[in-house]
Amino acid sequence: MGKISSFKQEFSFDERLNDSKNIIAKYPDRVPIFGSSRYNTLPQTASLMNAVYDSYKDDDGFLYMCYSSEKTFG
Repeated sequence: MGKISSFKQEFSFDERLNDSKNIIAKYPDRVPIFGSSRYNTLPQTASLMNAVYDSYKDDDGFLYMCYSSEKTFG
């Protein structure tokens, strides 16, 4: 969570909002993500990233999430 705090402290809300809008404009088929979790929740494994983005994006337009992998078959 520390990286999110420093990211949000280093850049103002307006800067982050502008960045997320620029990313969406440049890459309309992608979503802006910053790694760590905002709601400490796990979306369904079959969820599409744009659905997760729409549900959990921050007001600045970024989706803050944490990704980890786990070996389940081996």
